[in-house]
Amino acid sequence: MSTSYAVIENGMIVNVIAWDGETEFTVPDNQQLINISDISEQPGIGWAYSDGEFTAPPPPERSHDELVADAEQQKQWLIDAAMASISVIQLKLQAGRKLTDDENARLNAVLDYIDAVAAIDTETAPSINWPDPPAE
Repeated sequence: MSTSYAVIENGMIVNVIAWDGETEFTVPDNQQLINISDISEQPGIGWAYSDGEFTAPPPPERSHDELVADAEQQKQWLIDAAMASISVIQLKLQAGRKLTDDENARLNAVLDYIDAVAAIDTETAPSINWPDPPAE
């Protein structure tokens, strides 16, 4: 049966290998092998190793285009959620029914909120201050 090992050089994992423990295998003097078979979150190449602990590398920075795409998705989700919150009011209006004062106020608050969300310039991502949704 093979066991997984991290090959450590200068405090960083430079390789991960499976070794049966029997076949002759050596690493250069500037490297060491650490058994990682029993570690729940398997470390990989690029992880740091210090004082018996593995540390994952920081996640890569997202590009501006990715951040803008995320903001566009968030914008659409906020608008869709706001529209869903007034679906009964919309149905009443379509049926020609009169709205109560509370329903009218809610409808106008949600429409103002949708206008505010729609006006957000997603090119400024990730520095976007999303408006607070209206109270229920």
